[in-house]
Amino acid sequence: MTDNLSTLKDDMIAFIEGHGIKRFHGFVSQDEVQSVMWHSEDHPGHSHHGAEHSDGWKDFVELAKHSGAAFLTMHSWTLEREDLDDLIQHLTDARFGGTDDVEDARWLRTHVGKLGIVQLGWPYQGSMFLYEASTEWYDQYRHLIEFSDEIGGFTLGGSGEDEI
Repeated sequence: MTDNLSTLKDDMIAFIEGHGIKRFHGFVSQDEVQSVMWHSEDHPGHSHHGAEHSDGWKDFVELAKHSGAAFLTMHSWTLEREDLDDLIQHLTDARFGGTDDVEDARWLRTHVGKLGIVQLGWPYQGSMFLYEASTEWYDQYRHLIEFSDEIGGFTLGGSGEDEI
């Protein structure tokens, strides 16, 4: 199981460009936009983790082209040390934060500089159709961010956003 999706991202870019489809660098928030998430037949879960994911994303891209999509949105995110240090500090300072959460966050240091999620999307009849591949460590990071939000309004600085 891979813990860095940079190779997958490179494969996606080459495949999308090979189909003559343009890329729009942007993140689609499922909370803000009506969206439909792609589910691969071989892996019905929300996200596709590392080596578990198949080439279902290729079917997703081909469907976008077949539907006449003029472009695909593409978003990826790399874990930056500054974002992780901020999260660790916030969890350490929080009165409700357990030591387990801080240790979990510290463990994520082994993933600094790695690509944790890639999202593809295309608009069709008022909805965004989305495909996401993420690593297990990214899902753990998101869990810690959400927990940190709940215990004290922690917000990300956004310095780790790679919209490529």
